[in-house]
Amino acid sequence: MEPTRLDKRLSALLGIPRGEARRYIEGGWVSVDGEVVEQPQRPVDESASIVVAEQASDSKAERASMLLHKPAGVPADALCALIRTETRSELDASDIRPLQRHFHGLQLASSLPADDNGLVVVSQDPAVLAHLQRNLGRTEQEYLVEVAEGGPERGPWLMARLQHEAGGPKVSWQSEQRLRFAGKGLTAKGLRTAVTAAGLQVVAVRRLRIGRVALGPLAVGQWRYLGSDERF
Repeated sequence: MEPTRLDKRLSALLGIPRGEARRYIEGGWVSVDGEVVEQPQRPVDESASIVVAEQASDSKAERASMLLHKPAGVPADALCALIRTETRSELDASDIRPLQRHFHGLQLASSLPADDNGLVVVSQDPAVLAHLQRNLGRTEQEYLVEVAEGGPERGPWLMARLQHEAGGPKVSWQSEQRLRFAGKGLTAKGLRTAVTAAGLQVVAVRRLRIGRVALGPLAVGQWRYLGSDERF
């Protein structure tokens, strides 16, 4: 016999509508001869062993959003390609099951200049993309700016100058060479300009947080899913 589409075969096996069978498959709940298959149109032979996981749900698979620790030196148009199965962080505590469909149709929601590193958001979800594109400038962000040794004396006047040049965010020293900035309307490029104008030499800029979502201990080049309970 000619091979049959997997969704059609599953529909017949379980006695369910094709749409329901398709949702099981797209949700990553169906295996063929021991291999998880997420494509409803996959042709299968009559002899193929088709198994549906016990915990299977026919709920429509959600569009995924990921938090990536962008490495310095990587341009914006190369960031989505860093989202791969092997670069997912072991620290990902979300209850999201990785699916192959999560790696398709990704778009960058919050970029950084190529020279800078830190938190960026990559997503398939139009709502997440639209929210960040519209509201990023009005959302509090946190950055760490590393500066070279030397420069002007580091007293209260320097902090006032930094705050003025950066447009009024909270500014504090985290260490001898690291400045923390937190506030709305911040950009990596703007902070480089502000810190340089205050007489300090910028070594690196890292974004630590967007709204209530933080980079945390995510390693450079790795990503995790945006949890269902996390909001920017």
